[in-house]
Amino acid sequence: MLGFFQRLFGFTRRPESPRLAQIRNIVLFATLRPKELRVIDGLLHERHYLKGEVIFDQGDEGQALYAVLSGRILIYRRTEPTVELIAEVLPGSVFGELALLGGAPRVAQARAAEDCVLAALSRADFERLIETHGAIASRIAVQLARDLGHKLATRPVVIEPPKL
Repeated sequence: MLGFFQRLFGFTRRPESPRLAQIRNIVLFATLRPKELRVIDGLLHERHYLKGEVIFDQGDEGQALYAVLSGRILIYRRTEPTVELIAEVLPGSVFGELALLGGAPRVAQARAAEDCVLAALSRADFERLIETHGAIASRIAVQLARDLGHKLATRPVVIEPPKL
């Protein structure tokens, strides 16, 4: 019945594009409405990586958060004399989150485990989002906090005070 009235009065819902559906599956954006997703879609930069390619290296300045659209990412931490695999990141998940909060050096290396497609959200774009669409940025920040909390709760962590 609702479809009848929508057609009668010219109100039709635009079908969601495949890209927006893909963005909706990313944990940080899952609570956003279609209009809000379109705003985020305009800020995301799609990047393609080949198997074995480094996305960022340990020690690099953090400039962007990455969301996995397809493929898998492996996160390694180098502690002389070993290299330790600390995480595998699957589609719909994010990594490099701390880059949105500041430009501290990366604490690990991210490498493509297979050919993959990532969506990057730069810190500069997120800061502009805070100024122009505060409600959207706030909802993303809440999801970011939940995601980081989940990651901390599911793995042992040594907590050290920040270096001032």
